[in-house]
Amino acid sequence: MTAIDITTFNELKQMSGEDFINELIDAFLDDAPNMIKAMRIAIAARDVETFRRNAHSLKSNANTFGAAELAGLARELEIMAKDYNLNIGNRLEVLSEALKVVADELKGLRV
Repeated sequence: MTAIDITTFNELKQMSGEDFINELIDAFLDDAPNMIKAMRIAIAARDVETFRRNAHSLKSNANTFGAAELAGLARELEIMAKDYNLNIGNRLEVLSEALKVVADELKGLRV
C-alpha cells in the first residue's frame, strides 16, 4: 500500500501540467514540515487557533496529493483544536512519521 493515491496524484499532474507538478511537490515538501513545527510551537504556547490553522492547511495540502492517511491524521488534530483540546498525546509524532513516508513517495513521483 502506498501513502499517495496515484489516481488523485495523476489527476493533479494532468490539471497542473508536468512542469508545475514539481513546483507543487517542492512547495509541499518545504511547507509541511514548517506546519508541523508551527503546531509544536502552538502547543507550547497553548495557541489553539494557530494549531488548528496549520492542521487544516496540512490536511488540505495532503488531500490535494492524494495522501489520505496524512490528511486524516491532520484532520483529527484539526477537530481536536476546534474543540479547544490540545491534549494530543503522541499524535504529532505519528503525523511527522506519516509525512516522512508521503515525502519519500512524492520525491519519487517528481518528473
